[in-house]
Amino acid sequence: MKEEINTMPKTSLYNMEGAAIGEIELSDELFGAEINVAAMHLVVRSILANKRQGTQSAKTRTEVRGGGRKLYRQKGTGNARHHGNRAPQFTHGGVVFAPKPRDYVVNVPKKVRRLALKGALTSKVNDGEMIVLDKIALTAPKTREVAAILKNLGVEKTALLVLAGPDDTITRASANIAGLKTAYVNTINVLDILGNEKFIITEEAVKLVEEVYA
Repeated sequence: MKEEINTMPKTSLYNMEGAAIGEIELSDELFGAEINVAAMHLVVRSILANKRQGTQSAKTRTEVRGGGRKLYRQKGTGNARHHGNRAPQFTHGGVVFAPKPRDYVVNVPKKVRRLALKGALTSKVNDGEMIVLDKIALTAPKTREVAAILKNLGVEKTALLVLAGPDDTITRASANIAGLKTAYVNTINVLDILGNEKFIITEEAVKLVEEVYA
């Protein structure tokens, strides 16, 4: 009888001082999934599209004010025939195909969103850009304490910090750090994961992610 080989992905577990204190096994379904680039692209496009307000508006030639009088007689002047002076080629004229308020929402099936999320998490593990912290404990909402943690972890550019749940102390301490975005297990999305260089998550949050999304 052949022994079953454990193929579950693993990653190092760090403390706030940046020292590796062990390893943590990750869910193969979430962090070892097949990376579907098309699904991730569709989800990122939908997130960006859904952020658009869609309130842009301009007036067509029928909506601009004025232009009721004919410029000059129809024939005999040698000029092109015109009615009013609110056609698009005139100053103060209307806009051709003027934009109107519209909805930019791109709907994506739930299965595709879940597939994209799994691919994004797997890509962070494969690229060595996922950092798991045993915990984050701050005595006060001090920016320098969070900045020190990032320095210890070797974070130089952008990073997404995922917490198990709302923590006002950490959120306030992270607010003034450029390139750092804070999220919770129930608010993570593909755009934030892929759009930041490092994916920092607490051990408690990893267990919740595996419980919610696996």
